[in-house]
Amino acid sequence: MNTRRDYKRLGKTLVAGATLSVFLLFVAVPRSQADGRGKCQRNMERAEARLDQAIHRYGGNSRQAIDRWHELNAERQRCWNQYHAWWGVQDHRWHDERDWERYDKDRGWHHD
Repeated sequence: MNTRRDYKRLGKTLVAGATLSVFLLFVAVPRSQADGRGKCQRNMERAEARLDQAIHRYGGNSRQAIDRWHELNAERQRCWNQYHAWWGVQDHRWHDERDWERYDKDRGWHHD
């Protein structure tokens, strides 16, 4: 009789452990993705600030501004590759379409 009770207790413990594991998995994955998106957002904000600084200091068509623009696009591409989204610093939102060329053109930043 004791063995049957032990198996029942073991079964309940395993079910509870599995349930807890699944719960923790669903809580941890979105948090790590949010942390990663936050890093992408900060990197794009810094890259855009460096671009703005280069434009004001050297002009929009300067080598410095063009280099900073390419760095900003590289950050956007990194975020896009990881999260299929990029952060629009000007409009303070995540974009889910790879349309940053239009975004830059609207701001007068487009270089080929």
